[in-house]
Amino acid sequence: MLRITLTVPADADALGARWRAFEAEAAGSFFQSWTWLGCRFAARFTDPVLLAAEADGRTLALALFNRRRGAAGDTLWLGESGDAAEDAVFTEHNGPLLAAGAPAGLALACLKAARGGTLAGLRRFGRRVVLSGIGADLAAAAATLPGTLARGPARPAPCVDFASLRAAGQDHAASLSANSRAQLRRSLRRYGAAGTLAIRAAADLDEARAFLDALAGLHQASWQRRGQPGAFANPAFRAFHQALIARAWPRGEAELLHVTAGGETIGYLYNFLWRGWALAYQSGFVYPPDDAQRKPGLTCHHLAIARHLAGGMAGYDFLAGAARYKSSLGNVEHELAWLELGPAWRPAALRQHLTRTA
Repeated sequence: MLRITLTVPADADALGARWRAFEAEAAGSFFQSWTWLGCRFAARFTDPVLLAAEADGRTLALALFNRRRGAAGDTLWLGESGDAAEDAVFTEHNGPLLAAGAPAGLALACLKAARGGTLAGLRRFGRRVVLSGIGADLAAAAATLPGTLARGPARPAPCVDFASLRAAGQDHAASLSANSRAQLRRSLRRYGAAGTLAIRAAADLDEARAFLDALAGLHQASWQRRGQPGAFANPAFRAFHQALIARAWPRGEAELLHVTAGGETIGYLYNFLWRGWALAYQSGFVYPPDDAQRKPGLTCHHLAIARHLAGGMAGYDFLAGAARYKSSLGNVEHELAWLELGPAWRPAALRQHLTRTA
């Protein structure tokens, strides 16, 4: 019989060991791994709540929440802290971590338990559950629950599925639209005129940290020219990724790539590596002020895609966002949603429910 419980984990190390053992057999994303969730755990999960689904002595699902207490009720944030500065790291492909072959409906049952389950000190009245970056199937299931509220528009998450390229006998450039292919080829020619194009991965942890620092400098300069602070201006964001590199690098779960033309930097890419997929998380580029035909983002990502296609990887995920280069380079698009489960009597929830059923 299925049993779903909510508990307060007493020890982060014990929780990490349990999570690692379960994730090895689970069908989860990098953002559901302990590498990500356990990074700066004490700062991000100040009031943690663990959901576990078990049947016949076997764990079928785990979900980690952080509780934020408020006058109107408690809020459980799935895989997040509920603090805007800490959550700027931006979780995606989120949801309860499910065992491979888990029964249909288990994820929804976990959400119902998070919304209405009992735990000493956790208030049921007014309780909300915040779900960031969840997949379309889970979002559709959650939308059937009374009180589900969208926290913003769904976001596309384009990717390059290498299986279709291999089946068609194509390289990446050949799979692009005529316009994207022409832009890419012009950019490659313009950069190639300065010297050999090269892409190189950081060789060790120290070099990975140096690449990340260089990436952050270019990223900040680009955003500040546009009047924006840039992601790395947030101390919590910077601290998280300094810690994450140290966790992910020894496990082969992150890469830092440096792209050059004739020895001159075009840009840096910071990717996660997870079960055959490269996840394009962050970047920093040198934007030529006098040559619009040189496109550093398009060029760097194309070279990274070609590198991983040749290396036998399964695909390249651009993660959430509507940037044009993502849709131009991708061949498949997923959708991620940001939702909130809560009392059906809230005015906003009633309005959205009436809109969906009209």
